[in-house]
Amino acid sequence: MTSPAAPDAASTSLVDPTPPERTPRGLLSRLATPSDSATRVSRLGRIFIAIATLEAVTWAGLLVGMFLKYVTETTDHVVTVFGTAHGGAFLVYGALSIVCAIAFRWRWWVTLLALAAAVPPLVTVPLELWMRRRRLLHREPAAASTTVGTPA
Repeated sequence: MTSPAAPDAASTSLVDPTPPERTPRGLLSRLATPSDSATRVSRLGRIFIAIATLEAVTWAGLLVGMFLKYVTETTDHVVTVFGTAHGGAFLVYGALSIVCAIAFRWRWWVTLLALAAAVPPLVTVPLELWMRRRRLLHREPAAASTTVGTPA
């Protein structure tokens, strides 16, 4: 007589019976921390992601401020604060997009897409996710190669 805990030969297989993690936290953690160093986002890419997120957050704050100012007519201070913050984030994002385009050698249409993404509200976040998937932020920027002592 076999014990109920012992697996029989027919039920064992090479396939892992545990389903893959499908929680949003698991998916986000895989995006945030890649498994091997070859797929890691470069330092400049991480800065681009942070500024793109900041630009989207300030856009959202500006939209809330405009709602409070024009719809509810309660206050205009939120527009002042987030308008200033968004203006600065917009300029930094635009300049950083050009720096990244040069450093990562983006194609011209990717550069235009990155610059145009700052105009409509909250589009910079989906754009940077797309760029991550396409590995446009992954390689280290090209460094000046100086080799000393090699024959010409």
